Amino acid sequence: MDMHTVVVGTSGTTAEDVVAVARHGARVELSAAAVDALAAARLIVDALAAKPEPVYGVSTGFGALASRHISHELRGRLQRNIVRSHAAGMGPRVEREVVRALMFLRLKTVASGHTGVRPEVAQTMADLLNAGITPVVHEYGSLGCSGDLAPLSHCALTLMGEGDAEGPDGTVRPAGELLAAHGITPVELAEKEGLALLNGTDGMLGMLVMALADLKNLYTSADITAALSLEALLGTDKVLAPELHAIRPHPGQGVSADNMLRVLAGSGLTGRHADVTGDAPRVQDAYSVRCAPQVNGAGRDTLDYAAVVAGRELASSVDNPVVLPDGRVESNGNFHGAPVAYVLDFLAIVAADLGSICERRTDRLLDKNRSHGLPPFLADDAGVDSGLMIAQYTQAALVSEMKRLAVPASADSIPSSAMQEDHVSMGWSAARKLRTAVDNLARIVAVELYAATRAVELRAAEGLVPGPASQAAVAALRAAGAEGPGPDRFLAPDLAAADTFVREGRLVAAVEPVTGPLA
Repeated sequence: MDMHTVVVGTSGTTAEDVVAVARHGARVELSAAAVDALAAARLIVDALAAKPEPVYGVSTGFGALASRHISHELRGRLQRNIVRSHAAGMGPRVEREVVRALMFLRLKTVASGHTGVRPEVAQTMADLLNAGITPVVHEYGSLGCSGDLAPLSHCALTLMGEGDAEGPDGTVRPAGELLAAHGITPVELAEKEGLALLNGTDGMLGMLVMALADLKNLYTSADITAALSLEALLGTDKVLAPELHAIRPHPGQGVSADNMLRVLAGSGLTGRHADVTGDAPRVQDAYSVRCAPQVNGAGRDTLDYAAVVAGRELASSVDNPVVLPDGRVESNGNFHGAPVAYVLDFLAIVAADLGSICERRTDRLLDKNRSHGLPPFLADDAGVDSGLMIAQYTQAALVSEMKRLAVPASADSIPSSAMQEDHVSMGWSAARKLRTAVDNLARIVAVELYAATRAVELRAAEGLVPGPASQAAVAALRAAGAEGPGPDRFLAPDLAAADTFVREGRLVAAVEPVTGPLA
């Protein structure tokens, strides 16, 4: 567990705090201002609950059943029932880090003082996170409107001491047993609290934040592998000159070109177009090599836009109804996940295209008709050895799946709740497929890295000296367990080692002592 503590206040949270809590077990505390805001908002809800007039979410049913006024003696049952009935997820469990992000982000909104939840309920939410208790949440059940209802309901069920949850030891047990073992008293929900615990974009937002963190590493890694492939193919680095990118000033394009240029500094393999043995002089490299900054850079710009949307959502209070500072409790549509769902889909598109261009460079490295002197499939003894032939097959299969995952979920609304919720965001679905896409992208980049480093080493054996950054990448990858050129061997462990190397940010860490910090 990370001993870092995240303090939750009234004004939202940061992406860094989400990752710290979700992935690294950071502790959570409520600020004094948050406790005061919770108490003040609760006074407003209690006052409305005492009035004879119905108020949505306080003294009425929910959704299509909002027309019924609920009597005082039934309101506790109403709040329990909405949690129990909405905890209707199915399918495999989602990952622990996703559930922790979901819980933390709901706590963030609760702490804003706009939900009317009592301070003791918010404190119990923090206690669950700090105890390492993770509700069992299922893959299917959210339409992204009103927020991530079923996933959040499974979390709220654990607060009530019901359902199943995973303890800090990884064992799934009845939630009541886990709470008792950690000295946590289950909550008895009061007016509005059941609804307030369910109404948010927290699952899709948590997955967006974590995807952005992963993609930042993968885009920098892909700049490095593109440079290594360019080097191995004896390409020209002239296309990376800053003055060329200044006249088409997309910010990400310039960043990617600069990263590649730094990786290629001091290389003895670039600038050899006119003297490659057996080749007619080349004027230009193939698009997958020459246009890497344009493709990688456009993806970077999309990441930047998605981070802006995530930042706005992290600063938001998403609930319905909400308690306003002037004492009004008003219904709204802020729970609709469209802003988050769109960028989740955008990221799946750019991730698919990045994977596609990586695969095209890999294929070029393996094709003796296009690799400018490299052996077929980078094999030791082609014909006897198959080299990296099937590594590229695996990469191609991943790319093909990436293209399917790029089909937008947010364009596929389906009506629900007796047509009351007649347009939904499908943001949870967009987030789930993006997680798969990010996993696949790491593997795709790893295969290009494995092929490019082997090709660079084969060039070095011919007396062509790669640049210092390339040498550092090769040495670090070999030390990580992915072996270099030689006769055929069991290849899956090498590819798995390369995947871990990329995924953990170790490729970037290996070259930065040479290049300086890469963006």
